[in-house]
Amino acid sequence: MTRVPAEPLRLDYLIRAGAAHSMTGETFRAVGLRGPEIVAVSHEADGLDDLADGATGVVDAGDLTVLPAFADSHEHLIEASRNTLLVPVDRATSVAELTSLVADAAHAAAPGAWVLTSIGWHESNLAENRVPTLAEMDAAAPANPVLARRGGHFAVVNSAALRAAGISADTPDAPGGKFGRLPDGSRSGVLEGGAVYQVAAVAPKPGRAELAAALGTASAAYAALGVGTIREAMATIDDLAAYQDAWQQDLLNVRARLMMRVGSEQTTDQNIALIDGLGARSGFGDDWLRIWGLKFVLDGGVEGAAMSQPYANDPGHSGHLNWDPDDMIAVCVEAVRRGWRVGTHAVGDRAVRTLLDVYEAVVAQIGPVPPWTLVIEHGMFTDAGLRERAVRDGFGVTVQHPILWNMASEMLITWGSERTAQINPLDEWLAIGADLAAGTDIVRPFNPMTAVWGMVTRGTKTAGTQGPDHAIDVGTALRLYTMGTACLDHEQDKLGSITPGKLADLVAYRLDPLSADPDALPELTPTFTMVGGKPTYDPDHRLAR
Repeated sequence: MTRVPAEPLRLDYLIRAGAAHSMTGETFRAVGLRGPEIVAVSHEADGLDDLADGATGVVDAGDLTVLPAFADSHEHLIEASRNTLLVPVDRATSVAELTSLVADAAHAAAPGAWVLTSIGWHESNLAENRVPTLAEMDAAAPANPVLARRGGHFAVVNSAALRAAGISADTPDAPGGKFGRLPDGSRSGVLEGGAVYQVAAVAPKPGRAELAAALGTASAAYAALGVGTIREAMATIDDLAAYQDAWQQDLLNVRARLMMRVGSEQTTDQNIALIDGLGARSGFGDDWLRIWGLKFVLDGGVEGAAMSQPYANDPGHSGHLNWDPDDMIAVCVEAVRRGWRVGTHAVGDRAVRTLLDVYEAVVAQIGPVPPWTLVIEHGMFTDAGLRERAVRDGFGVTVQHPILWNMASEMLITWGSERTAQINPLDEWLAIGADLAAGTDIVRPFNPMTAVWGMVTRGTKTAGTQGPDHAIDVGTALRLYTMGTACLDHEQDKLGSITPGKLADLVAYRLDPLSADPDALPELTPTFTMVGGKPTYDPDHRLAR
């Protein structure tokens, strides 16, 4: 069967593929593009040939499988872009190598100037499998403040950074976070949660022009991995300006859907004023750059997630909540009334329970809201009752297997084996009809096919298989990473499937993920990527016209 427009139409591109999986249950052999859209499909490889002429780019790709480009439900492209401007400690394979990179940067910097590292590093990539000590960081940079963030909720600093931020031995822990201490009570140089933000607030930031250019560089790396859309999981006003510059200069290689940060450190009135000051609401923008909504952070990461039971390695600790629930309800009510969607970081089960209380209170005051208006970000550890509440109330969930892939070893130490095996039980969520959208949250370009492999096998980087009974099949994983995110973004009529009338965001592979051995997926990378009918990655010039 062939689906073509009612009126004759010349194609800009005709892709004849071995298979083009639509994500709606159909598989095509030919896909026709005109401008930014898919305009025709056929089950026959030659079914659209009559729509091609001498100006049509004909892509004979019988050796390739085509999918909708991946749509990442929760990623930090802005931080990945900053990483390209910072000390690249993510390349380090040992503590000595990491501190040597810091020392080189400090030597090249003016005395007293900050040394800021990329945040994509992780101790599991270091031979010693530990973070640098305060003494090691001080030796590397005795006269320069150093901030080595690891992801969004953890950092290691030196003494100069603590002094620059006004942190002494007597400074109380930051709201929603901790300043690490050694057994003798002295500072360890480790920051968690709100402590990271307190120190980062006094560190310099890249200039707007630098950051706009970096968005171009970093987004190209994501496109090379088959990504067409990223939901930017936390942006500030300054970040929005850099995004707008990159958009205006045609630098973006992926579509971006921004979540604007709303901070627990501000009062209710200040946060409502911030929201009003944005001068927009959810959905503002165009097909390349659009505001998704607002971002709240209710608890921490692996080191600070709010759990109902104590941590396995610290019986006196069960994580923290960053927001007073009544304050959060007040801000969320006013935000939703103004037309905003809300996504909230909640990792631990105590945080998810609190968030459900908040969202239910919002709905009680406002009335029913459309699907994907109130969203749980991560929801990593839940029980059956929490999952049933979320589904009953119509709250969607973004899920990111790469967090488990990357941090399973830390989870086993911090939360124990039983809880780690229950992280993101996608099969149980899906069995009760949950709205899920898959993503990454790895703060650097990460192969979506590795994430698909992880959802299918429950495999991890360093801790083997965790909770294999919660695995899902490849087709479901791909749909969560395409149509799932399109629904989250309220763009299911434009994105997420290979369907005439939708935007031409496509990725091609030399293997068919639906029939390949799942263990071939982690290293599988695209042959080409297109966004809006334009090549964004085409190293073999398959799309040359």
